[in-house]
Amino acid sequence: QVQPVESGGGLVPAGGSLTLSCAASTRTFGSYWMGWFRQAPGKEREFVAATPWRGSLTDYADSVKGRFTISRDYAKNTVWLRMNNLKPEDAAVYYCAATRDWSSRRNSAAYDYWGQGTQVTVSS
Repeated sequence: QVQPVESGGGLVPAGGSLTLSCAASTRTFGSYWMGWFRQAPGKEREFVAATPWRGSLTDYADSVKGRFTISRDYAKNTVWLRMNNLKPEDAAVYYCAATRDWSSRRNSAAYDYWGQGTQVTVSS
């Protein structure tokens, strides 16, 4: 596959947790930085978190810092987004994407490959 594939979305009550997975072959994306974005109806796609495949670097949007955790396993070709204490405003389609430009990691235009997205719904 030439694009990342997300899974793990669903319906969760406010205050609950959910873990999203992104399958992305390191044979293809091993030199890329991996990011998560989200898009709610009527809103622009927004940055959530990003990380390289190796090392300890991570970056988070202020709105999710302290609640969400991005992690990855190079050998398993998988990136995860653990989401805790979910709020109704976290509801969106979540996308996994890959970029070669770490300096522009918060800009969706910098990403070359995108998954199809997975829906997260948070009930209040």
